[in-house]
Amino acid sequence: MRHNKKFNHLGRKHSHRKAMLANMAISLIMHKRITTTLPKAKALRVYVEPLITKSKDDTTASRRVVFSYLQNKYAITELFSVIATKVEDRPGGYTRIIKLGRRPSDDAEMAFIELVDFDENMAKTEAKKTRTRRSRKSAPKAEAAEAPAKEEAAVAEAPAAEKAPVETPAE
Repeated sequence: MRHNKKFNHLGRKHSHRKAMLANMAISLIMHKRITTTLPKAKALRVYVEPLITKSKDDTTASRRVVFSYLQNKYAITELFSVIATKVEDRPGGYTRIIKLGRRPSDDAEMAFIELVDFDENMAKTEAKKTRTRRSRKSAPKAEAAEAPAKEEAAVAEAPAAEKAPVETPAE
């Protein structure tokens, strides 16, 4: 019976599942984005997010705990140096899963899982600002106000030789 067994076993024994998730977590940490099947991506998210949370506290104890899961010193270095500094102010939700459709060979549902703070495409779209109706109405007034200011600046920059000298009467 499977009473209260809520995680996906992914059709593997415990040791195989543990090794597979560790390898996928190492790949995700090193490459910042990997493509896999949707159930594996969901299982990986549950596996890797607590490790990223532990990496925020850079102590020997937390490094040893994370190393017991990953067993790769290069991934540990990347996680504690690069990734932890980027996610230090994020309270959770370090990964994003985006569905890609179905794989042609076996019709498996595919997805890619990525670290949220390392996606350049999403960061560029967030920086783009849209204009509102309000700003369009005020735009002609702003342009009209700029025109006299430009003329005054041009007059102020005119050389002193062009201006006629003003003589003051001597008393």
